[in-house]
Amino acid sequence: MATELEELAGFLSSPSPPLKKAAVEIVRDLTGSEDGVLSLSKYANTVLPSLARLLGEKKEVSEPAAEALVNLSPNSSLAAEMVKMGMIKIVMDVLYKPDSIISHLLVMLLVNLTQLDDGISSLLQVEDEKVQGLFVMKLVRSFCRSSSDAEEDAFDHVGSILVNISQKESGRRLLLDPKQGLLKQILRQFDSSSHLRKKGVSGTIRNCCFDAEHQLPELLSVSEFLWPALLLPVAGNKIYNKDDTSKMPPELSSALSIDREAWNDPEIRVQALDAIYMIILQEAGRRAFWSINGPRILQVGYEDEADPKATEAYERVGALLVHDSMTQET
Repeated sequence: MATELEELAGFLSSPSPPLKKAAVEIVRDLTGSEDGVLSLSKYANTVLPSLARLLGEKKEVSEPAAEALVNLSPNSSLAAEMVKMGMIKIVMDVLYKPDSIISHLLVMLLVNLTQLDDGISSLLQVEDEKVQGLFVMKLVRSFCRSSSDAEEDAFDHVGSILVNISQKESGRRLLLDPKQGLLKQILRQFDSSSHLRKKGVSGTIRNCCFDAEHQLPELLSVSEFLWPALLLPVAGNKIYNKDDTSKMPPELSSALSIDREAWNDPEIRVQALDAIYMIILQEAGRRAFWSINGPRILQVGYEDEADPKATEAYERVGALLVHDSMTQET
């Protein structure tokens, strides 16, 4: 005889709308507890495809289905099953339907699925050269066009997806490809009022700088946006004098010549300093950094720093610059 959960899973495909709605709501509620997730995982082969099919239906059914999938996806085994069954393509297809009404949940599901290497590969479409990178390009376009001033911006969390995919070399290669121009688009979101976006951009830049040894020209080609994103968070709160700003490009000098809000998230400062460190490990990167008066900015920012991890990051960069300065003198 079928168990209650087997019957429930079968009702997810019921032709009766009320029965299907009741079933998906029960499944959604079950995913709110560890015991519920464990119980449902035993019927993953039935539950996951059924929930995926419901994503394209009316909101009263698609929303609880999406909520259930988001709740199930932190489980690595279930997430792996989702990726294996092609969930990322399903999500992207539904996300870009003109009448999509559960975008924020679908983006959150992508965030969770791209925690896995296979999920990243699936989103990057690495196995199909004809469409490779198309999903990411669509997400970046949405990330840059959506309004972060909205009460709930469905695409705010795309920044977290970009952080995930930039952890893999194939993801960084796509983001740094000058023909696509994705890095420039992403960097411009650092001016957003959304802290979540700023954090996503900061983490993505840091990851991209892991390839600074081989792709420094690509990074420096967007220096007009790169340096403000890296240096403004670590510049401290002081207003810089004209002697300092006269040695900086306009995008830095204008921002540092006026009162500005403090960067309260030390994690962003650490990420920015890590990125700077990886850039100035390269000789061309150090020259570029000296040319914008970067060392002076770090000196001022260091004086205002109170966070131990950020202080350590400043000192690591500073030690490299001091060594470079001493080498030039000898």
